[in-house]
Amino acid sequence: MAEMKMIEAAQHGWRGAVDIPGDKSISHRSVMFAGLGDTPVHIRNFLHAADCLSTVHVMRALGSTVEFLNENELIVTGKGLHGLTEPMTVLDAGNSGTTLRLMMGLLAPQPFLSVFCGDASLTRRPMGRVLLPLSAMGARIYGRNTNNNLPLTIVPTGEKLRGIHYESPVASAQVKSAILLAGLYADASTTVTEPYVSRDHTEQMLAGFGVRLERTGTSVTVFPVEDGAYRAPEEITVPGDISSAAYFLVAGSIIEDSSLLLRNVGINPTRTGILDVLTEMGAYITLQNERTSGGERVADLTVETAPLRGVSFGAEIMPRLIDEIPIIAVAALFAEGDTVITGAGELRVKETDRLHAIATEFQKLAPGSIEEREDGLIIHGKTEIQRAQASSYGDHRMAMSLAVLGAAAKGVIIEEPDSVNISYPTFFSEIERL
Repeated sequence: MAEMKMIEAAQHGWRGAVDIPGDKSISHRSVMFAGLGDTPVHIRNFLHAADCLSTVHVMRALGSTVEFLNENELIVTGKGLHGLTEPMTVLDAGNSGTTLRLMMGLLAPQPFLSVFCGDASLTRRPMGRVLLPLSAMGARIYGRNTNNNLPLTIVPTGEKLRGIHYESPVASAQVKSAILLAGLYADASTTVTEPYVSRDHTEQMLAGFGVRLERTGTSVTVFPVEDGAYRAPEEITVPGDISSAAYFLVAGSIIEDSSLLLRNVGINPTRTGILDVLTEMGAYITLQNERTSGGERVADLTVETAPLRGVSFGAEIMPRLIDEIPIIAVAALFAEGDTVITGAGELRVKETDRLHAIATEFQKLAPGSIEEREDGLIIHGKTEIQRAQASSYGDHRMAMSLAVLGAAAKGVIIEEPDSVNISYPTFFSEIERL
């Protein structure tokens, strides 16, 4: 019998302050990059969630020391840029595409063999888009079948990887990051050009470790790291995750009489598409106390209930809000008029086919409200919403979006709610508190 979670309709507005958990993307990278240094790095506000713990387990298996002071604070010490050691066992990336794809780039230049496995969802996700550019650099990586699915084996080449200029067909931070990490060990500079700029946490953090990078337009170039040039900072404080804040930004906008303060939210410009879209829809969102932490921009966000209107957006903004499409779809159900989303085909190869999942499951609560398109959705706002049972497909972003939808309407019963542990383990206790 599948696990169920019942969310009741909100009896009153959501009010108060929410401390947003650490950014998932930055938590992954902080452990990975600190594990390549040779001095201890104190990481604060780390996201203690299943995906980020997959990265911790992998780095430990490769010889880095990771010591937890408490759930959200840890000290990582590596053995230097060339100090990773051959794992004694198969590396398990769990559900984490970030762990797997970034580690492919990091392990491709290493002088030892490594093998990756993952959970059922990750095993279905295509890895060819990372394997292709790494192979062009000289890496030897072998996956299962023509999609290069897990398990994956990375075989040492005995030679340095080649620096390349890669024209990426997709704007993907995971693809870009894998190539840049391999480029740290290459024989010459490595450049990635994207159709649009994807999130740039890798570039921001590598620069903080002393790596030389150059950016022009939608291209970024990394230069091989000379011995001794890779320097770990003493401390990294991870900003709150705007993808986690997104659920409260939408809930605060659509649940009557709400007023929320979201503290310590990362507002890196490559991630703030959600703010742009909600503002265009008419949301009342303000930024306060703007500051910089570890090269990343941070602010406190306030949101209040607002009348929303439908909008249209497409491929050019998609890299800046790809993870927020399920919760934007919830906002669109409460908006006046239609919302048209295009250029979102990437969502078909996430934890689940998110376009299909949104169209199928949200319509159980709001029949006739969503039209599924090949690369997007048309959402008819102000459709009658009812109480229903819906599946999260084991996808954390679906589970949290369904919870907000149910709370703002007439309640919902969510199947497989435990998937929230992947990015926001305390999510349900947080909304019950509010």
